[in-house]
Amino acid sequence: MNLRNIAIIAHVDHGKTTLIDRLLSQSGTFRDNQKVAERAMDSNDLEKERGITILAKVTSVQWKDTRINIVDTPGHADFGGEVERILNMVDGAALLVDAAEGPMPQTKFVLQKALKLGLKPIVVINKIDRPDQRFQEVVNEVFDLFAALDATDEQLDFPIIYGSAKLGWMSHKPEKEEDNMAALFDTIVSHVRPPIVEEGPFRMLVTTIEANPFLGRVLTGRIRSGSIKANQAVKALGREGNIAESGRISKVLAFRGLERLPVDEAFAGDIIAISGLTIATVADTIADPAVTEPIQAQPIDPPTLTMTFRINDGPLAGKEGDKVQSRVIRDRLLREAEGNVALKVTASETETDAFEVAGRGELQLGILIEVMRREGFELTVGRPRVVFKTDEATGERLEPIEEVVIDVDEEHTGVVVQKLSERRAAMRDMRPSGHGRQRIVFHAPTRGLIGYQGELMSDTRGTAIMNRLFHEYAPFVGDIPGRHTGALLSNSDGEAVAYAIFNLQDRGPMFIEHGTKVYQGMIIGEHTRGNDLELNVIKGKKLSNVRSKGAEEAVVLTPPIKMSLEKALAYVGEDELVEITPKSIRLRKIHLDPNERKRLSRAKEAAE
Repeated sequence: MNLRNIAIIAHVDHGKTTLIDRLLSQSGTFRDNQKVAERAMDSNDLEKERGITILAKVTSVQWKDTRINIVDTPGHADFGGEVERILNMVDGAALLVDAAEGPMPQTKFVLQKALKLGLKPIVVINKIDRPDQRFQEVVNEVFDLFAALDATDEQLDFPIIYGSAKLGWMSHKPEKEEDNMAALFDTIVSHVRPPIVEEGPFRMLVTTIEANPFLGRVLTGRIRSGSIKANQAVKALGREGNIAESGRISKVLAFRGLERLPVDEAFAGDIIAISGLTIATVADTIADPAVTEPIQAQPIDPPTLTMTFRINDGPLAGKEGDKVQSRVIRDRLLREAEGNVALKVTASETETDAFEVAGRGELQLGILIEVMRREGFELTVGRPRVVFKTDEATGERLEPIEEVVIDVDEEHTGVVVQKLSERRAAMRDMRPSGHGRQRIVFHAPTRGLIGYQGELMSDTRGTAIMNRLFHEYAPFVGDIPGRHTGALLSNSDGEAVAYAIFNLQDRGPMFIEHGTKVYQGMIIGEHTRGNDLELNVIKGKKLSNVRSKGAEEAVVLTPPIKMSLEKALAYVGEDELVEITPKSIRLRKIHLDPNERKRLSRAKEAAE
């Protein structure tokens, strides 16, 4: 049986998952009358809602006499931990590039990883049916990118396929020659090498892990040597060669289309999933008991952002969720970190019932919080903070810097440059990207980018596209101005009343509406001035038996600002928290008691 293992790599939204849909349907994986959801590989709810791939997934298609294992990888750098591990499983990669947008920051990120591992990519120029396509310039940009990333001569001699995954055709030429994906299938078979099989007993490096309600822990990876059967005795070796556990394989699962099917035996070179082990995790080597050396695991780029996850200790705790104890939160976070090597979870050194969760970016941490709230968790989280380092040679403080690429209409370039300069970003390049748009490249500290996405959308009327990628750790660039406004706080517990909100609207925009449950220390709006102000929003109109002029007039409220999870995380200050429950997102002070806040404020001033 001929076998090929290939990853589809690309920038977010360049069409990876749609391409795989077409490969599956045209290879005969689906029956002609079978109903298949669009973007079949994006299986979890958040992936479908946001239109992005978060978790790497494996599928398999049959083309003539060759079986092709295809891995759909995340395109967003926040999920780079997935990309790095996946590329260790494959022998080739299809680099998908949008015919209009060209190579983007995450294209560079995933390609760099692939070239470093010695893979020889196939370049697929997708969306060539777009009216603003510029395939010739895009091919030149891709070649320049390969060269800039120190590709070898062999890697630079890449085959190019043109087409439209959405319309279901690929061709060796930009002009449409065929109505199918045969050109891409044939190029994969001819260009990607068959798996290299090593001599010796069974060995497999665990690449991904998932919890299955029927099978327990399911570990996926590629068999490096030997073969594996159900009920075979194995052991799991850690990165340093220590034995993590010994046990027996209960099931061997092979990928067939979108399904995982049990097989009697799997052989070296194939990508499979196994169950039966209870401790083995990502980067461990599952091997025959005679093996003593683990397979070398790829080092993972370090986390750049951290957040404090705490229990919900507010007055409304436990009203909407059923998972509120610190023990339950800790177990869930540790389970997440087990399967996601880009996340690091540690107990907080300053607070009890709190945990520091470090990851690659706001999106990754935001998605973890969103998944937890949908599972019934209640928790509070602090503002994201960057992970600083110290230069061992000079003792200098270092902070993460990101490469930021913004595509924006020419009329908005001024405000983008000004806002990012205020956030200590340095502009590296500005050039026209066609159709009255500019592409601006910055090197910006991660600190300055926290919360900028929403501001960028407001400044450019939703027309800008921002992409970011970790660049390097560099010397601390200095203070970055934070929020200029104070908070409007509730001074009591109860339900907000329209009459009270109406009379307080001139103090600043509100985050609440009539009937919203509030409590002392909860942030109910934004003060127009720089200080915090406590208000009573539960005080109704006093009733009397004297009818006053205008008494029948309806109270008209300005619509409140609705805080999404991303907006809330970007908005809160150092002394504030976001309270997250399955039904609500609230903002609050860390210390709800006003006397406690005053005491701490005085102590801070005295210390300064």
